[in-house]
Amino acid sequence: MKVLYAVFMTAVLVLFSTAPGCAEKREASMTVEKSRPIRVYSYERGGVVMSEKIVRTEAEWKKLLTPEQFHILRQKGTEQAGTGKYASHHEHGVYRCAGCGLDLFRSEDKYESGTGWPSFFAPISPENITTSADNSLFSRRTEVLCRRCGGHLGHVFDDGPKPTGLRYCMNSGALEFAAVK
Repeated sequence: MKVLYAVFMTAVLVLFSTAPGCAEKREASMTVEKSRPIRVYSYERGGVVMSEKIVRTEAEWKKLLTPEQFHILRQKGTEQAGTGKYASHHEHGVYRCAGCGLDLFRSEDKYESGTGWPSFFAPISPENITTSADNSLFSRRTEVLCRRCGGHLGHVFDDGPKPTGLRYCMNSGALEFAAVK
């Protein structure tokens, strides 16, 4: 019975969403994925909170992001070493995803790696990032993605300092900084 109901509701949604004048409504409904909420850490709230995944069309991302941010976050690009605004940044605060504002890294976990990109030895919380195998550019790397919007942030390597031994090598264009007192 549940399967029959699900098929019926899907058919109704498809029928009505393709009717004239519904394109705008369909486009707006794509901004938040209607799935189980995800657990993420909020620096401001000092703990884990529930959040929805953010799903936008390519056109929506282009409107929201600068060309550099779009290239990095949505097309898995990278900025040239030493050119990013956070490579030599030393203020106290939190680095957030430029695509969705999710807290990603703390300034206390940032260090000078000598690579020309902002580097961190740990994320603000493992729940706020996800990783994926990246075999592009004739090498094997581990890509780091924002857990909420899926934006490409950079890569993680196992040549970092203690206590983790990891180097989260991020693109400044994928980050926004929020000062904290």
